[in-house]
Amino acid sequence: MHPNIWYPFTQAKTSPPPLKVKSGRGIWLELEDGRKIMDCISSWWVNIHGHSHPKIAEAIYRQALELEQVIFAGFTHEPAEQLAEKLVKRLPSGLNRVFFSDNGSTAVEVALKMAYQYWVNQNQQRQKFIAFEGAYHGDTFGAMSVGSRSLFSQVFSNMLFEVDFSPFPETYIGDTSVEKREEAVLSQLKEKLQQNPQQYAGIIIEPLVQGAGGMRMCRPEFLRKLQKLVKQFDTLLIFDEVMTGFGRTGGWFPSIKSGVTPDITCLSKGITGGFLPLSVTVCSEKIYDTFYSDDPIKTLYHGHSYTANPLGCAAALASLELMVENQPVFSSMEAKHLQHLEALQGNPQVEKLRVTGTIAAMDIVSKQESGYLNKVGLDIRAKSLEKGLLLRPLGNVLYIMPPYCITDEELSQVYEGIFDILKNL
Repeated sequence: MHPNIWYPFTQAKTSPPPLKVKSGRGIWLELEDGRKIMDCISSWWVNIHGHSHPKIAEAIYRQALELEQVIFAGFTHEPAEQLAEKLVKRLPSGLNRVFFSDNGSTAVEVALKMAYQYWVNQNQQRQKFIAFEGAYHGDTFGAMSVGSRSLFSQVFSNMLFEVDFSPFPETYIGDTSVEKREEAVLSQLKEKLQQNPQQYAGIIIEPLVQGAGGMRMCRPEFLRKLQKLVKQFDTLLIFDEVMTGFGRTGGWFPSIKSGVTPDITCLSKGITGGFLPLSVTVCSEKIYDTFYSDDPIKTLYHGHSYTANPLGCAAALASLELMVENQPVFSSMEAKHLQHLEALQGNPQVEKLRVTGTIAAMDIVSKQESGYLNKVGLDIRAKSLEKGLLLRPLGNVLYIMPPYCITDEELSQVYEGIFDILKNL
């Protein structure tokens, strides 16, 4: 370990030394010792076009020669305005107010503050949110509060605000009982809302795929029914599309793919193609209108030093252009995943095979308790590096989330490596 660095999600005393990366090109990372590693998870899900894409690098360079940063309170600039306009055109109709921040956690914090103050500005005190078991929305306190109580938030549990949690109707290939579970979840939610409809500020969900909670997947049909329930009881629906946005679920956004318009959505990770930190929280006009007032207390008093950073906005604009070029890739990757997963059907070492868009996942059958601390994940991580693959299982959940530049041959190579690893577990 470097003597001056504190690494994330890492127990320094027991973890192996980090691998030093010299460069990245496309799906490949080159280490300082000369080894090449295939990035099968897009480096924590952000490098959607691969590493060091020249188009995004050029856009950042050009923008840096013009304007690198300016305070975004009382000022504006062309990259931010263009990005907001282009995002609104791609998102569901009705989401048209864009608030910039820095990362996924803060995008969620902004969404929670928007939702809560939306009611306060109308002289209503709605004190609680509904979230889903297994959810992960980030590591700041609000985001941890609406995330499932887990290893990530355990130390801080006494400091988190109270949230009502609902089961998440996860599904997988060959699942025959998902509709019953969905109806049970919706029935439970309806009961909560009926008991005290004025209690809840909103419902927050990771649409189609729960990320860090284990790549648990739900159906678009469930999200559509959830939206109807939210409207019926006049609360707000918040989508956390931080991980699932920008092509990950096979469409531009899971909200679009599901045919659902949330009241607020959160976007980050792939927004700049992995080049720079940036996020947005986008809301409907009805929410914005409750903040539009002569009364200063109705202002959303939130901001960041690097809000709408021009370099990040320039990177995001270039990434959106690449999204258009890569749409055939991310829209067709689900079928390719399914072809490879056919070879694992019936394999006793894996269960709950599942795919949504560019994301494929499976549970490794293990004698240990399922979850993030299951040691089979560390074993797979080490074995994958020996094969030149960067895989980072979530405990016993093995997933693949490659950048869109991956070739069919490279994807086959990833699965061949996984097959070999499973044989030697």
